[in-house]
Amino acid sequence: MTPKTIMKTIAVIPAAGLGKRLGNKKKPFLMLSGMPLLAHTLRAFEECASIDGIIITTATEDIERCREEVVNKYDFSKVIAVVSGGKERQESIANALEEVGDTCEVVVVHDAARPLVTPEVIECTVKAAGESGAAITAVPLKDTVKSVSGGRVQETLRRDTLRAVQTPQAFKSDILKRAYAQAKEDGFVGTDDSSLVERLGITVTIIDGNNSNIKVTTKEDIVIAECLLKEKL
Repeated sequence: MTPKTIMKTIAVIPAAGLGKRLGNKKKPFLMLSGMPLLAHTLRAFEECASIDGIIITTATEDIERCREEVVNKYDFSKVIAVVSGGKERQESIANALEEVGDTCEVVVVHDAARPLVTPEVIECTVKAAGESGAAITAVPLKDTVKSVSGGRVQETLRRDTLRAVQTPQAFKSDILKRAYAQAKEDGFVGTDDSSLVERLGITVTIIDGNNSNIKVTTKEDIVIAECLLKEKL
């Protein structure tokens, strides 16, 4: 990729996953309030002033569909590349990082399956990453959380010290690339991008997320997302 302009902040949107709990439906193309789920997600990044470019990862067989049914149809001008994803999320993002140019200062990663993210949350996360090097969004837990083993409670955890982590997650580009390279060398697979960065000994800043920024995973989530989108629109 050779950007025509200097792109200091690039968003990576992994959209290659198959919704197994949704009957193997491809989540990016699920219709929500008249638009594909991915289009809702992209719109927030398109409207965020701090985002210079967007890279989407999707299944190889869906690249053209993604371009035609989402990017071109809804005129997302900030999308600079649609690339093949991998079998796992981590592999997909690694593929996208290969497309990130040398002028990029901050990379923000956001799951396509979170269509209710707001430009404001993106902006805050990017700003924090630019200042501290790494920042993620998270929300306080509402429920009591217990550590269990063999069907028995081992410990009741302190809820005030725990957070439910979301995306966006943003990092200085060199930090994220180094974290991915180290994870590949070590054969480490993390549950999110922050877990890879934490392994480098880098402190990650927490930004207040939003409870409406849900991840669409189940049929119930679709219903909730539809209701939230109607309020938003």
